[in-house]
Amino acid sequence: MNPTSLAVKVLNNSGDPAVVSSPPTLSRIAVHAAKPWVQYFFLALAGILVRAPALQGQFLWDDDFLARANPFIKSPLLILEAFRHYLFPDSYASHYRPVQNISFIFDYYFWNNNPYGFHLTNLALHVASGLLLFVLLRGLFRSLRPASSAISPGVLRAGAFFVALLWMVHPVQSAAVDYISGRADSLAFLFACGGWLLVRRAQMVERTPLRVLLYGVATLCGLLALCSREIAGIWLALFLLHRFLFEKTLPRRAQFVSLGICIALCGIYLGLRQLPERRPGGGPSESFDGATRAVLMLRALGDYGRLMVFPGNLHMERTVFDPANYRSPQSWRAHATTEYLSILGALVLAALSYGAARPGAARSIRILGATWFFLGFLPISNVVDLGATVAEHWLYLPSVGLLIFAAGCVLDLPIRFRKLSVALASVAVIALGARSFVRSGDWLSPEIFYQRTLAAGGVSTRVVANLARIYGNQQEDAKAEAMYRRVLQIDPNYPVAQNNLAEVLYREGKTKEAKQLFALTSADAGERRKEYPRTWMAALNLARVLHHEEKDQAALALLEKAARDFPRTWEIISLESELLRQAKGPDAALPIIQQFAQNNWWHYGAALALGRLLAEKGEVEKAYAALRHASRLDVHDAEALNLIAMMDVRQDRLEDARATQGRAIARQPNEPRQYVMLGSILEKMGRTAESHAATATAARLTASVEPDALAN
Repeated sequence: MNPTSLAVKVLNNSGDPAVVSSPPTLSRIAVHAAKPWVQYFFLALAGILVRAPALQGQFLWDDDFLARANPFIKSPLLILEAFRHYLFPDSYASHYRPVQNISFIFDYYFWNNNPYGFHLTNLALHVASGLLLFVLLRGLFRSLRPASSAISPGVLRAGAFFVALLWMVHPVQSAAVDYISGRADSLAFLFACGGWLLVRRAQMVERTPLRVLLYGVATLCGLLALCSREIAGIWLALFLLHRFLFEKTLPRRAQFVSLGICIALCGIYLGLRQLPERRPGGGPSESFDGATRAVLMLRALGDYGRLMVFPGNLHMERTVFDPANYRSPQSWRAHATTEYLSILGALVLAALSYGAARPGAARSIRILGATWFFLGFLPISNVVDLGATVAEHWLYLPSVGLLIFAAGCVLDLPIRFRKLSVALASVAVIALGARSFVRSGDWLSPEIFYQRTLAAGGVSTRVVANLARIYGNQQEDAKAEAMYRRVLQIDPNYPVAQNNLAEVLYREGKTKEAKQLFALTSADAGERRKEYPRTWMAALNLARVLHHEEKDQAALALLEKAARDFPRTWEIISLESELLRQAKGPDAALPIIQQFAQNNWWHYGAALALGRLLAEKGEVEKAYAALRHASRLDVHDAEALNLIAMMDVRQDRLEDARATQGRAIARQPNEPRQYVMLGSILEKMGRTAESHAATATAARLTASVEPDALAN
């Protein structure tokens, strides 16, 4: 009889049949919880719930460029172009992540500039990664179980489930999930984990064509993972180590084929990295000696171990080294915990080493976890300079190893302790999930993010300057000025703070000091760009000030020098061409725009400006070609289509103008201006009723927008 039936007949002491009650409710819940679809559903639900607050978040920090103003994400035509550029064109950072930009292309296509859609993609990538991790760990744990082991397959599945669940809800993943620009980690995780699973699936397929197809898709996933983030190289190392050390039944030939494919993948990836334009030199690097780096490695290990166990203080701009700590006894005492992180790191190292060496049925799982963590930790351990000593999102991959190691420790506990372990793991899931929910709220707006980062101890000149920038945009100039001056007391040569302070001073009427700061910052912008991005902003702002003072010759001279120092910066070229156009007409401005547009065919702004100048010169057909090209480079902006419609009207091609303006409305259906233009075209065509309807639509949209503007 089925032991899970509602009643079971047994014999009582007198030999008569008796009926006993069904198994306890908890047992029945356990039976249902063991079903795969229930586990998948619970993993996905938990992952979504704990990150839900971030879905309402705005663009902040690097999002302003990568996900909002990035010229490489405005059209699907630019998918292949993404492989020819670094992630940040205007910095010396050599982050090569074309797949991240491609993912933003799809977000922009479907969501325009609505950050909700970008956040939703981040969340979907993370949840999908967690589900694939669960499937992978089930297979890996099963392959690592000794034939004579007392650990049942069901217990191993439960271990894999809790590892995936704890990883998915852990708050250290916040910067990789709740921060739009952090999605490179989850992209690399998703493709690498998916590729590994495809290889395992291909091994079980007998039909040769299907097996070859699966291997091919797995190889493509590996390449996409590498092009998502450099950490995918660690996935390849983990995959190969498992193939050679743990898959005992795998033929030697298959192992070396895997090695050859991984080497080929790395070769293709290195070849792709040669596509971006060479830069004149690398960015700044810390000159730490070997002993200092060893201490920093232990400190980083201690900080990461502490965050995995007790993630109470989470923030961007973490560091385990700050020279300011040693300026006075007071500052040392304020940061004394940093000094003891190396001791904590040594304890973490000892615990992992002891656990990997200790015998037991789950020893192979502990070895896998320790290996996984150390391979993931090595690139972020300060053995090389990464621009920071620690960062929470760098734990996205290594944290899996620590959780696998913990699972291996629990699996070797006596059976009587397993129920207690499940209870403790459940409590940990709830606690970590609650902390993640709170942490996700830190990303709701730039102001909230910077304020909470500072409150949590992420005090850096960059954070303070960014918060001051927000206050400046809110016209709280006195507050912004005080914060910028505070930044410059810490770092007197920080060009971003100098430039932004000069902007604030100029608005406050302190023109003399503002111009001095602009001049000081722009003078050595070419050299300082190795350390700071967008140092050209000072020259641009000073040129605008000179233009406002009607000193156009001085402004043009400044812009010409800036254009030589920053030849790929559109903002400089754009302002220079506009000043030339105003002073000497379109013929003077056209050459520099043509050259920039020719060298950067993908740039929407350059194509649009070229079309404007050609139209002003009367070169109609060339203007049409440039504007049509521009309209294809941004699938949501309608300015190029508006200009084409206006040219059609001047050429008395009213039907063409109406059709073009209809396309503009399709791109911006909530923009009143588009309906006003359509109404004007329809009026010229004699279609008065339709013209009035378009004008009424524009009025209705304007009325609906104004109350929102007043509320804000």
